[in-house]
Amino acid sequence: MAGLSLRCGDCGALLKSVEEAQEHAELTKHSNFSESTEAVLNLVCATCGKPCRSRTETDLHTKRTGHADFDDRTLEAAKPIELEAAPKAAAASGESAGDESSQPEEMVVPEVDSDLLGQLESMGFPTARATRALHYSGNSSIEAAINWVAEHEDDPDIDQMPLIPKDKMTEANKPSLTPEEIKMKAEELRERARKKKEEEERKTEREREKERIRIGKELLEAKRIEEENERKRILALRKAEKEEEQRAREKIRQKLEEDKAERRRKLGLPPEDPVSSKPSAAPEEQKKSFLPVKPATKAERMRDCLRSLKQHHKDEDAKVKRAFQTLLTYVGNVAKNPNEEKFRKIRLNNPTFQDRVGGLHGGVEFLELCGFEKLEDGEFLFLPRDKVDMAVLNSAGSELNSAIANPFFGVL
Repeated sequence: MAGLSLRCGDCGALLKSVEEAQEHAELTKHSNFSESTEAVLNLVCATCGKPCRSRTETDLHTKRTGHADFDDRTLEAAKPIELEAAPKAAAASGESAGDESSQPEEMVVPEVDSDLLGQLESMGFPTARATRALHYSGNSSIEAAINWVAEHEDDPDIDQMPLIPKDKMTEANKPSLTPEEIKMKAEELRERARKKKEEEERKTEREREKERIRIGKELLEAKRIEEENERKRILALRKAEKEEEQRAREKIRQKLEEDKAERRRKLGLPPEDPVSSKPSAAPEEQKKSFLPVKPATKAERMRDCLRSLKQHHKDEDAKVKRAFQTLLTYVGNVAKNPNEEKFRKIRLNNPTFQDRVGGLHGGVEFLELCGFEKLEDGEFLFLPRDKVDMAVLNSAGSELNSAIANPFFGVL
């Protein structure tokens, strides 16, 4: 089978032509070449069309650009090696050179655009790298040269001056693209960059929209939870109001029963028989009427005291509310700092105390229900440390909060 490439015996590189072998020998000083039936790889990137000659080049290209799909066109581009036109390569491979007096082709540095070369050097590129980039990129533009450097920056010979046969220098220096083609290529690159930017902007906008939707859902959920909590609070407040009204009606009913019994006693009549007075009552109701009345708890006595205070000052809502707030402050201070004597001792003749609590009906009585005692001199209300009952103070705080929050407190 005819040889399809030349293999360097020193480094194993495959070269497509005698000219490449000569250039490789000049750059690396390798001189051991042999003909090979293995073709040089021609792997073309399916995305951008860049040809790669080895798996190493494809890996580097994928690393730089992210392009991972390559078309193997090795067999399409493979051609037999022409050895007759390369006496230097034939001699280096150990084969007969024919005429020993023949001279190798003279290798020279290719000519490149001096203006482009100066611009690259002003950017900091070494002269050899800039010359190599301009030569292999077609000597067409700064952008093409920079792209070539970016794709070949890991090449071992990136900073070596390129050499080509003298008779091919003119052909090599010709621009690979006409001015019109360069202009079209630049326009294509600008259009591609514009589309890429638009796609990135659309992607960013989609991400922002997703974030806005997520934040909106979180706000709606937080609002729903807040409304649910408010609804529960209103229901609890209404329930407390109904219970308060029920207790007020029951107290009025008991008061009427007591007044009725007192009038019968004053008139010398026997006590009313519950059975005869309510013949049509159901057995269950009759059973309930004979249940003993439980003594009032301290919390109920506190509630009655606050209700009495409000009823005695029913036309002074602001004054009543301020009294409730002051009592809540006294109770709260003792509950938070039971060891502080200054919170457990109140001067009765203090003008502020008299104006807010002491001068109102039931104010001092409420404090006494909380555990405060009048000292013998009658000048102070004092709560001994050993008589501080947190349960009583908590009940007092609950009753005061209920009285402050309930607009119907003490109405009945």
